[in-house]
Amino acid sequence: MTIQTRELTYESAGVTFNSTMAWDDTLGPRPAVLVAPTWAGCTDFERAQALRLADLGYVGLAVDMYGAGAVGADKAECTALMTPMMSDRSVLQARIGAAADAIRSQPEAADEPVAAIGFCFGGLCVLDLARSRQDIAGVVSLHGLLLPADNLPEPDLQAKVLVLHGYDDPMVPPEQLIAFATEMTATGCDWQLHAYGQTLHAFTNPEANDPDFGTVYSAAASRRAYRALDDFLSEVLS
Repeated sequence: MTIQTRELTYESAGVTFNSTMAWDDTLGPRPAVLVAPTWAGCTDFERAQALRLADLGYVGLAVDMYGAGAVGADKAECTALMTPMMSDRSVLQARIGAAADAIRSQPEAADEPVAAIGFCFGGLCVLDLARSRQDIAGVVSLHGLLLPADNLPEPDLQAKVLVLHGYDDPMVPPEQLIAFATEMTATGCDWQLHAYGQTLHAFTNPEANDPDFGTVYSAAASRRAYRALDDFLSEVLS
């Protein structure tokens, strides 16, 4: 097995994006999995996720959501990068959709199904990918935002959906879980929600250690979440 990486450059609405592919070059075309980033943008964390997916036999794509590989250095910069897409979800949907189209155009993933996973803000991105596209096999939100897309009041959602959530996440309180479950049930899609007790936001990130902000790593919840994630991908991409 030899894992390769390369930058994948593409455009959406005049903006150029620089995402990172990872794949095993001993395999033929394989299913692809997008990795949508936290509010900080595409960092080494997302690229490591793409490499992990390549080790599992998929084509991983660490997605640049902001353009030109932009990354926020602090909370203020991250907020400034994320806010425009939270305010106009059609832009968010177009950008994550462009990433899906770009990976499909690559020979390593040609004619294979596509799934997507996302962390925090990226969780919202992949849920909106499922809400806005019918050619996605499945999506996984890890400690993601669950707000409905205001431009898609009745999404025609065909993808399978898995949400992995810290029950004590202050950014997504229990009432949002109920609202999300109601939304998913109304679509008739195949959906799951795993809530981990005594668990805050960003629980898969070993560097998360800000209790006042509500972001704390949990080794136990992270281990459980990755097991669920891997099982889900095996199911939807087989």
